[in-house]
Amino acid sequence: MQPFSTLHRRAFLNQASYGFGAAALAHLLGNDAAASVPGVLGSPLFAPKAKRVIFLSMAGGPSHLETFDYKPVLGQMDGKPMPESMTKGQQIAQLQGQALKCFAPQHSFQKYGKSGQEFSSLLPQLGKMADEMCIIRSVYSEAINHDPAHMFMNTGSQIAGRPSMGAWATYGLGSEAQDLPGFVVLTSLGRGGQNQPIAARQWSSGFLPSRNQGVHLRGKGDPVMYLNAPPGINASRQLDAVKAINQLNGVHDAVVHDPEIATRIAQYEMAFKMQSSVPELMDLSKESASVLELYGCKPGDGSFAYNCLLARRLAERGVRFIQLYHKDWDHHGDIKQGIVFKAEEIDRACMALLSDLKQRGLLDDTLVIWGGEFGRTPMSQGNGRDHHNKGFSIWMAGAGIKPGISYGATDELGYHAVQDPVDVHDLHATMQHLMGIEHTRLTYRFQGRDYRLTDIKGKVIAPILA
Repeated sequence: MQPFSTLHRRAFLNQASYGFGAAALAHLLGNDAAASVPGVLGSPLFAPKAKRVIFLSMAGGPSHLETFDYKPVLGQMDGKPMPESMTKGQQIAQLQGQALKCFAPQHSFQKYGKSGQEFSSLLPQLGKMADEMCIIRSVYSEAINHDPAHMFMNTGSQIAGRPSMGAWATYGLGSEAQDLPGFVVLTSLGRGGQNQPIAARQWSSGFLPSRNQGVHLRGKGDPVMYLNAPPGINASRQLDAVKAINQLNGVHDAVVHDPEIATRIAQYEMAFKMQSSVPELMDLSKESASVLELYGCKPGDGSFAYNCLLARRLAERGVRFIQLYHKDWDHHGDIKQGIVFKAEEIDRACMALLSDLKQRGLLDDTLVIWGGEFGRTPMSQGNGRDHHNKGFSIWMAGAGIKPGISYGATDELGYHAVQDPVDVHDLHATMQHLMGIEHTRLTYRFQGRDYRLTDIKGKVIAPILA
């Protein structure tokens, strides 16, 4: 190694990091304990309520009118023209130029819990947790088609290439997970709707260091490609290879001073550690029969319920941001039966996740968010509903959220968010606030501008905070 006086500062730090990386890897071989990964903030800017986030993303656009936003007046106007005063000049996805007729809610609603939260009768299991939930019925988005709407919900921008909310969380706060990524993504398929694609750019790190991107774990088969070592290769030989590769990376970095090389070094180490940690994560043999019964899943079945159980296990292991995508909420047709299928897939699973987190003491410092990229129109599209971004519903529960309340409202037909409207940027600002982040202060300079998750907008939704 060169004398310290002749080393560039970055090169010295990178070369010094080899020892830290080796110490972390040695933990897998029974030596020193591994350390968590810090973020650029060092620590939260103020006392956080949430140590972690579990974001339940319902891909395709769940209808608020069949789930969490009951509109009896819409039922009374079934088949009648939508008032032109509501829709004139409004952005409509696939109903543009067509006769706009009211389409009644396709299922009944009922009140749940001591709080009397009112939502679909198709969700009786989730109804058991009504007193833990805050239902926000006045969310709106800028985007009206799936891909840009996913981008906007995940990154605060419709433009691809911006960092996702999970990437911002790990960039700012790091992770307490010792041998798992700080940002993990799980996906599941459903039935009863159109299978709209989701893309890895939705959990991208964008222009942030690539170590902050989400890592996709699969619920069926090998959770990660190439997880198992080839025949004849043991952990000791792999460790030697990782150390040698990282030393070569360090030599290269001493010349070019590329921050991504430090990320590459860290990712080699993480990949090595995941060969042990991921199989242990997926091994449910130590979970009791009552827990498996609570979730209603089978190990490795790839269901949303199975992913909810994995989300709890990831939370226990210190993962900072856990995002579950459940697909097939795109109901342009047959929404009445399609919503039944979706309710069957999420009702028990969401109840189980909240209940399990609560009984383990994890709900106190875990923020759970449920929602899609937008809602559905009050107008019919045959026997379905079109995309709708003017007003839709999400719910939140857990760390720092006032339980058993509803917030905001759409108009009597469920078209516009008219009472306490909540922009997606407000949702992001509130989420970061609960994690101890002042959203205007977590920024990253890129191409001459300071960017943040909330762009130039966003306010904390103070009335929903406990």
